[in-house]
Amino acid sequence: MMTRTDLLEQAPAYCLPGSGERALCAVSGGLDSMCLLHMLNAWCAERGGQVVAAHFNHCLRGEAADRDESFVRETCKTWGIPLTVGRGEVRDFAKQEGLSVEEAARTLRYAFLTKAAEAEGCSLVCTAHHADDNAETVLLNLIRGTGLKGLGGMERRRGILCRPLLDVTRAELREYATAWSVPHMEDETNADPDAASRNFLRIQVMPLLRELNPKTAEHINRAAAWAREADHYLDEQARRTFVGLGTGPGWVSFPWEDLRLAPQPLRPRLLLLLLDQLGIGRKDFGAVHLDAIFSLQNECSIDLPGGVTARRERGRLFLTRWKALPGIAALEWGVPLTWGGYRLTLLDRREGEGLSLRLPSPEERGRLTVAPAPPGARLTLPGARGSRSVKRLCLDQGIGLEERDRLPAVYADGRLAAVWRLGVDTEFLPEGGPCRFIQIQKKTEENDHEK
Repeated sequence: MMTRTDLLEQAPAYCLPGSGERALCAVSGGLDSMCLLHMLNAWCAERGGQVVAAHFNHCLRGEAADRDESFVRETCKTWGIPLTVGRGEVRDFAKQEGLSVEEAARTLRYAFLTKAAEAEGCSLVCTAHHADDNAETVLLNLIRGTGLKGLGGMERRRGILCRPLLDVTRAELREYATAWSVPHMEDETNADPDAASRNFLRIQVMPLLRELNPKTAEHINRAAAWAREADHYLDEQARRTFVGLGTGPGWVSFPWEDLRLAPQPLRPRLLLLLLDQLGIGRKDFGAVHLDAIFSLQNECSIDLPGGVTARRERGRLFLTRWKALPGIAALEWGVPLTWGGYRLTLLDRREGEGLSLRLPSPEERGRLTVAPAPPGARLTLPGARGSRSVKRLCLDQGIGLEERDRLPAVYADGRLAAVWRLGVDTEFLPEGGPCRFIQIQKKTEENDHEK
């Protein structure tokens, strides 16, 4: 019979708590996390440390979510393990931040785990991601389109976040749970192939791949580990090559010949390092943007996401940030608002071009604001099957990156209600109830001086 720490011993030492350390274990109540909690409890006890359980209730599954929280509380009490619990209204947060439910849940969960670890004096946050989870992640990345980093799947450790079970299969965890009578709850959504792409892979695809080779998950994980090693090596080589940098307020530059002569695997990484230096972040930059930069002719420029312009001149590549994007501004009744390149006026009647919105109550009119819409913000438009991101909607309509970042988005009490040129979310369509009209004019020299 396997001991309580056999499976943990497959993990590298840097993914496990050392002597006398406290570790936080993320616990959902499912089989994987309950097994990890059971193992870590024994591991820490043998080394004079302590495991602390952390459960986050996403408030997405009603009574079932409360049931799981109660189960974790009772089990931790029985096992004598300290527990910290957090709760978050994920759907409200998703609407407020323009995120998918999955993204919002992950953001709130990891924010809670980070704060809990600090409050409990824990040096590590351990999650129960295992070999099958990682294999599914690699396949999802491959299907969606990815580079070497995506093929590497999950990192074993990022900051204080650790995944000590990344070499352990789901089958091994089931065997452990049976051997040690580890109690757990089943999330009914895990058995629904329509619940998420990952569930479809887990239920429909992975069993077929295992018919071809029972070691499918293990082999995908081995290939992912090699991809991670190669990715880390190339990142290090790019940093060593990163010389000749020029900087100034709102711009960075790099010798064009150094970019051109760099080995192909290093060239995109050098550009990403330039973006880091510019302080713009990498999220909205994909292969198509990096390829466009490398295709620049001398004395030519292109616009990029986040208000960045790339220009090749004087033997160097220059990346320049445009002036800051407009911020958040309140719409006041009948008072024209100059925002970015637009002039917006809140009216009680339709007058010219603009957006008609239905609001929950007349009092809401004072809570309308205009701000940029993040690319990941989502709208559900009439006739659409579900929500789509602002980024995707702009691509469909041929709206360029620079214009996309400066489209006025209207928020009603903090919720995204509409984006100019894209449309009004179905929740705010002017169909009954109090409506408001926002006149929107492209700012010109003539109307900019109107009183």
